[in-house]
Amino acid sequence: MSTAQFLHSASKRPQSPPIPVSRLRIGFVLLDQFTLAAFSGLIDVLRLAADHGGRSRQLHASWTVMSLDGEPRRSSCGVSVAPNGALLDPAGFDYVAVCGGNDYLNDALPESLLGYLRRAAASGVRLLGICTGTFAIARAGLVGPRRVCVHWNVLDAFKERFPRVSAGVERLFIDEGDLITCAGSTAAIDLGLYLVARHCGRDKAQQAMRHMMLQDMRPAEMPQPHFYAEIRSDLDIRVQQAAQFIEQRLDNPPPIAAVARYVGVSPRQLERLFGTSLGQSPAAFQRKLRLDYARWLILNSKRSLTDIAMGAGFADSAHLSRDFKASFGESPRTLRQKGSISGPIACPV
Repeated sequence: MSTAQFLHSASKRPQSPPIPVSRLRIGFVLLDQFTLAAFSGLIDVLRLAADHGGRSRQLHASWTVMSLDGEPRRSSCGVSVAPNGALLDPAGFDYVAVCGGNDYLNDALPESLLGYLRRAAASGVRLLGICTGTFAIARAGLVGPRRVCVHWNVLDAFKERFPRVSAGVERLFIDEGDLITCAGSTAAIDLGLYLVARHCGRDKAQQAMRHMMLQDMRPAEMPQPHFYAEIRSDLDIRVQQAAQFIEQRLDNPPPIAAVARYVGVSPRQLERLFGTSLGQSPAAFQRKLRLDYARWLILNSKRSLTDIAMGAGFADSAHLSRDFKASFGESPRTLRQKGSISGPIACPV
């Protein structure tokens, strides 16, 4: 075969497709005791969107995991993650994601970390506050007039430390352009899908959702499903503990005797404590919280009334309807019809 024939034959061979340029580059900064669920949820969205078939090549999206000194960081659940290295030039990323967790009460973050975040912002790199990573961004003085999203469980602590910052729990995440803050936990998955859809296309977001067996991407404006009563911290600690115990079991309401055992008092004493502190009985407190939860589900989910009744600890939808109408003056069905016109509401606090 002549040289000309060889070259002509080679030109007919199928060419390998060009390697795509990453359209979404995120650098992750792990803080001490970071929340594993939020970090892994966000990074797995990138992984599954970046390549076909879950092969994990960093093609359409890329990620780098960093820590201040390049050493492993222990998550809040005790699992340690070894980063790719120490902090890299932030200009190499589209976003720098600050992943926080249980160390949010630490008011003495290293100046080198805060300085890195300031350099990232100054160079035009967008910042992502993941879970309590927003605390670090606020400590770096990078929030300004922007509104931030924090997890409902740390809202009071955030407001206490940053009283001039506008913070809320009415959304899963808030996009202020150069700063996106996320409540954390599974909301980080929704944020990841939002970023993938923006930079890589809706098809890549759908690809990640299929792999993660998700039905859809929750919108940013979906309110956080937080259900707790405003119990003042100066009230009897046993009342606070009893309220938290009740809040954690809305779908399976514990008997008042079990609540009393949990806090180490008799049922009669628990009744007196609630009466003195809250002006109502433990049973009334529990019932109101369950009804508030049911009301939020009616307005913010597509679940059937039977499912909602069971989820809020009622025997059936008839039981829910009876108590609901007595409390709110209208039936669950009527409220849902009205809510479909006015849109979702923030969940009760």
